[in-house]
Amino acid sequence: MDERISAADANREFSRMIREVREGATFVVTSHGRPVARVVPAEATSGRSEQASRQILLDRLRKQAPADVGVWAREELYGD
Repeated sequence: MDERISAADANREFSRMIREVREGATFVVTSHGRPVARVVPAEATSGRSEQASRQILLDRLRKQAPADVGVWAREELYGD
């Protein structure tokens, strides 16, 4: 389970946090009681997680109906 830590405490205790993350701990950093970031070991976010995210996005795009934006000219894409 993620340990919750305020942004102010995370700033003061950053060295300790990094040591614990290196050992496998995870933290949810909060600001005014609301989660704003998650600190996890680097191995947890590389490789498989990126591939899984990419696959989810591609699956969603394949299922999404194309948007009908009508006819447009190249010049309309650029502002004056």
